[in-house]
Amino acid sequence: MKRKPDKQQLDMLHGPIWSRLPLFAFPVAATAILGQLFNAADIAIVGNFTGAQRTAAMAAVGANSPIIGLVVNLFIGIALGTNVVIANAIGRGDKESVQKAVHTSIVISLLGGAAVAVLGEIIAAPLLGVLHVPEEVFPLASLYLRIYFAGLPVILLYNFEAAIFRSVGETKVPLIALATSGVLNVFLNLFFVAVLHMTVDGVAIATVISNAVSAWLLFRRLRMTDLDIRVEPRKLQVDLTSLKQVLRIGFPAGIQSAVFAISNIVIQSAINSLGTVVMAASSAAFNIEIITYDILLSFSQACTTFVGQNFGAKDFRRCRKTLVLCIAECTATLAVAITCILFFGKPLLAIFNNDPEVIEIGYIRLMLIMLAHFFSMLYEMMSGYLRGFGISLVPAILTMIGVCGIRITWIQLVFPQSRTFQTIMTAFPISLSATALMIFIALICYRPSRRFEKELYK
Repeated sequence: MKRKPDKQQLDMLHGPIWSRLPLFAFPVAATAILGQLFNAADIAIVGNFTGAQRTAAMAAVGANSPIIGLVVNLFIGIALGTNVVIANAIGRGDKESVQKAVHTSIVISLLGGAAVAVLGEIIAAPLLGVLHVPEEVFPLASLYLRIYFAGLPVILLYNFEAAIFRSVGETKVPLIALATSGVLNVFLNLFFVAVLHMTVDGVAIATVISNAVSAWLLFRRLRMTDLDIRVEPRKLQVDLTSLKQVLRIGFPAGIQSAVFAISNIVIQSAINSLGTVVMAASSAAFNIEIITYDILLSFSQACTTFVGQNFGAKDFRRCRKTLVLCIAECTATLAVAITCILFFGKPLLAIFNNDPEVIEIGYIRLMLIMLAHFFSMLYEMMSGYLRGFGISLVPAILTMIGVCGIRITWIQLVFPQSRTFQTIMTAFPISLSATALMIFIALICYRPSRRFEKELYK
């Protein structure tokens, strides 16, 4: 019999699923969108308050997006392993395993963040060199990246803490913490850039400080909560069994996320070769388009968590139903968001930079990426479903082939024949549709709910 969850937790094991998916997904989407809006504020502020350097400063922040995405997405994927392990344990009613996974995750986020921060300081300049960052942008891009790397321990700590809360269906607490620190981020941006006349170093320092605040707020809440995920400092140590479980699921998921960043580094390198104006336009468009990606990713995380808990409780029917409902509800939400973004796209781009050329080029990216996000939704949902069962390696490998392989091949073979921004952007719908098809075939072949259900009744 399935254990009734704590009243403070979102009940994923009983009752209607369709009405509870939005309760999980919308705060997750709002958290990610809010975070992106605060990141967009970085670009908007350097684009409006740094005088003659504004385009170069915008390009410098934008040029770092693929590198930052590579590192952060890797650890967010590992944090998703935390989510699944805790969700499975909650479904089984195993409080001891929940506690071990929680404390192990806190420790590895800090140790991993510190290790990558040190490595990042060493390789920051060579990474930017690989991206062919223009000479006039390079010093600003290097300065921003080094400061960001220094703040990785607190940045990753926040993401792991958020994953812990989401494993029990508590998605509002990370949203509140991010909103609080995000407002601080905007004020610090304005203070450092508009008042102290700093450039990208000001927005980078503001980002690190605000992330430290959000990490502290979540840690404080984890110390005070009555839920099974309560953190006790004396228990902060690595449990090897929990670590293996988290990495078994999380590391392939992290690789899957990081593959996007790797392929986007190749894409960004091609974009950089077209000049500073194109770099600025692409950076502005990215900060708008990410809104729809955050929406579809929130439903994917909902799918993973709901399936994870119900798999732990051996309710395979609810697992299958979760996938169908996630696809249906996410499609409807995505359609509304994409329509609004395309309708208001040019005015939104003008917020970042009112140069007509920047706006026109940025809108090209928006149109192509919005089309591609429907394919993203399908493959992210199916990947999230598989991860809920602890199957993480298959979608990671297929994503590596479909996303990274196709995009790199496209840039190497097709782009040299037609060196335009539109040619670069066409790689997105092609690679994502191919990936969605491959993961769909894998899902049909694997049929995880049926397979585990048969094993249960043998």
